[in-house]
Amino acid sequence: MKHSFLIILLFTVFSLQTVPAQNLSNAQDFVHPGVLHNKDDMQHISRLVSEKSEPAYGSFLLLMNHPCAQIDYKMRGPFRIISRDGEFGNTKSSMEADFSSAYLNTLMWICTGNEAHANKALDVLTAYADTLEIIPDTNDAPLLVGLEGFKIMYTLEALKYTYKGATEEKLSHISRMFKDIFIPVMERFYSRPPYTNGNWGPIVTKAYMAAAIYFNNRDMYDKAIDFYLNARDNGTIANYIDGETGQIQESGRDQPHCILGVGAMATVCEIAYKQGDDLYSALDNRLMKGYEYVAAYNLGYDVPYKQWTDITGKYSNWTVISTNGRGRHMPVFELAYNHYVNRLGLQMPFTLEKILKNRPEGYDRDQPGFGTLLFNNIQIK
Repeated sequence: MKHSFLIILLFTVFSLQTVPAQNLSNAQDFVHPGVLHNKDDMQHISRLVSEKSEPAYGSFLLLMNHPCAQIDYKMRGPFRIISRDGEFGNTKSSMEADFSSAYLNTLMWICTGNEAHANKALDVLTAYADTLEIIPDTNDAPLLVGLEGFKIMYTLEALKYTYKGATEEKLSHISRMFKDIFIPVMERFYSRPPYTNGNWGPIVTKAYMAAAIYFNNRDMYDKAIDFYLNARDNGTIANYIDGETGQIQESGRDQPHCILGVGAMATVCEIAYKQGDDLYSALDNRLMKGYEYVAAYNLGYDVPYKQWTDITGKYSNWTVISTNGRGRHMPVFELAYNHYVNRLGLQMPFTLEKILKNRPEGYDRDQPGFGTLLFNNIQIK
């Protein structure tokens, strides 16, 4: 095993040139498109593809060849009821693929300008808007609306502001589905006492914040930011990542959930960043420290670990760091690296090592994915 984590972490911490504390925008107008990518981002992505610029183009090829990104994708739904668990849990994989198809075809539209992809994305979501009636209040309902809701909101926001075929009639029909069926599940999650591991909070919040932007709802947007910074929940920046070492609240549980959690947090931060609000810098760039901890351990380095007392008291019995899923790759690392290193010039050596070991990034359905293409302000030489 390698033992240089603490040395590099200490060097990184003391060499940080942290950006100022959160400068939350008071403007009433949102940037559109502004869910994860603005218009300049989309033009940049399209240019990387047209120029076949590596390593970004390798990520595009993974997108282009994904089964759910095809114009002739055959829907597995739509369903009247969708759920990840319980009586209707059999719809999980099918509805996830369908919503991924809407999202991935939207990315293909951005990359290629082929209207057939934009139409495919609209067709998928319209079919669900015509059919879907309920998301049952099961244990995993918040995860469903967070993971799949983000795909829906990204699709609506991108198409509304870039594709003339996304008419108000089509968009409003899909919007009503989201308002009537998805948002109430998110509101219930926020209103309940904390009861989940920390990855749930940012997963719900990334979809909720995206919806706030799409619907131009400042109260929802401010609520999402307040949750990320201040909520009494495992899924806040203060309660999910240790300020000294970067240890994750779920480090004693398994590694995939830790990666899922920091990836969702980075997505929240990037959405807010596009609106002029800096959540990345919260608590002296603590998210960066969490990324480095997760990357180091999953590369095989030794990292410090202490038993964690979580907010709920339900997940405080993990006495050692978990090896479950150690080394598994998930496409979340380019997003944070792009901000802290490419934009700010900071150092993330373990994250860089993880990126270079696994490039180009692909897709795993629970994250935006394809980071080598989608989050590539500066090429790593």
